[in-house]
Amino acid sequence: MAVPLFGRIYRGYPIAVIVFLSTGLSVGMTQYAFGEFSGPLREEFGWTQTQLNMSLAFSFISGVLAPFIGAITDRVGIRPVMFVSLLLIALGFALRPLISELWHWYLFSALVYAGFPGATVLPAGKVVGVWFPKTRGRVMGTVMAGNNFGGMTMPPLAAGIIATMSWEAAYATFAVIMVVLAVVALVVVAESDESVRSEMERTGRGDLVKISQAAAHTGITVRQALRNRNFWLIMIGLVAATFTYQGVLTQLRQHFEETGFEPALATTAVAIIAGMGIGSKLAFGRASERITARIATVVSVSMQAIGVLMIATVDGQVLLWAGIFVFGLGFGGLGALIVLLVQESFGMKEFGGIMGVIQVGMIVSGTGAPFMAGRLHDATGSFNSTFLMVAGIFVIGIVALLFARPVEAGTNPEEQVDPA
Repeated sequence: MAVPLFGRIYRGYPIAVIVFLSTGLSVGMTQYAFGEFSGPLREEFGWTQTQLNMSLAFSFISGVLAPFIGAITDRVGIRPVMFVSLLLIALGFALRPLISELWHWYLFSALVYAGFPGATVLPAGKVVGVWFPKTRGRVMGTVMAGNNFGGMTMPPLAAGIIATMSWEAAYATFAVIMVVLAVVALVVVAESDESVRSEMERTGRGDLVKISQAAAHTGITVRQALRNRNFWLIMIGLVAATFTYQGVLTQLRQHFEETGFEPALATTAVAIIAGMGIGSKLAFGRASERITARIATVVSVSMQAIGVLMIATVDGQVLLWAGIFVFGLGFGGLGALIVLLVQESFGMKEFGGIMGVIQVGMIVSGTGAPFMAGRLHDATGSFNSTFLMVAGIFVIGIVALLFARPVEAGTNPEEQVDPA
C-alpha cells in the first residue's frame, strides 16, 4: 500500500499553510514593505512620491485580469494558477534590480500585480471552503492572517538587507522566496472532489464529504450575480473598504516618520499593525460564523474609519498610538472578510468568476488611492488629507453594506430586489 504523502496529517492543513504563505508573502513584500524601498529609490533616481506611488496604481492589472484568472480557476483548479502566479510575482521582483528608468519600475510592478489574483484571494476562496466546510470562518481568518505574518516579517527583512547590502539584494531575496513557494504549491495544493473525498475518508472525516461537495457546487453564476442589486451594493462596499490598502497601508511607514517617529519606530509601528491583524483575523473570522460576514465587515470598516481619523488628526503620541491600535484591529480582519462575504453572499459555484468581477471594481481603489495619496502629499507635504478622504469613502462603503443582503442559493436572484 502506498504511503500517504502527509502520513496521518490531514492534507487540508499543509494546503492551508501554503495559502497562508502565498497570500501573506505576496502582500507583505508588495504592500507592507513598500515604504522600506521608497527612500532608497527616491534618493537614487530622484523620483517624486507621486511617481513612486503610481507603481501601486498598477494594481489595476490585477483587476483587469482577475475575471479571466477566476474563470480559469473555476475550470482547471487553483494549483496550476497558483504556480504560474507566484512565478510572475517572483519575476517582477527579480527584474527590479535592473531598473534604470521609471517605466522599468512600472513594468515590473505590473508583472507583480499580474500574479496577485492567483496568489492571494483566489487560493483562499477556493480551498478553505472545500477543505474546511464546517469551520470556514475561523480557518479563513487563520489563513488570511498570512497577510499580517508577511507584514510583520517582510518589512524588517527588507530593511535589514537594504541596510547591510542594497535594495537590489532585498528584491532578489524576495524573488528567490517566491520561486521556492511556487514549487511547493505545485506539489502540495489540491482541491478536486476526489482528492477531498478520499482525504476526508482517510483521516476519519467522512461525515464532512457531503457538506464539502455541497458547498463546492452551491451558489449562483456570474451572470445571475450581475443582474442582482445586492451584488452591486457589496461591490461598492468592498471597493470602498479596499481604499485602506493602497490609500493608507502603503503610506503609513512614511507618514509615521514624517510625524516624528524615528525610522526604526516607524517600521515597528507598521509591524505592530500587522501583528495585531493576526488576532483580528481570527476574531473576525469566528465572528463571521455568528453575526454574518456582512455585519463583521461593517464593524471592521467602521473601526478603520475611526482609526484613520485619529491617525490624521490627533496631537500627541499617546492618542496616535490609540489610533494605530483601533485601525489595526479593524484593518486586520478585512482580508479574511472580503473572501467570506463573497462566499456567504453568492456561494462557491462560480466563486472565482464572481470574485474576479469584484476585483475589477477594485481597480478604482487600487489606482485611485495611490494617485490621490501621491498628489496630495506632493501638494501638502503630508498624508493627512488623504487619510481624511479615505475615512469618508469608508462611510460610503459601510452604508452600502448595511443595505446589502445575501442572494439565496436556489432562488431567482432577479426576484430579490427588495430584501426584508
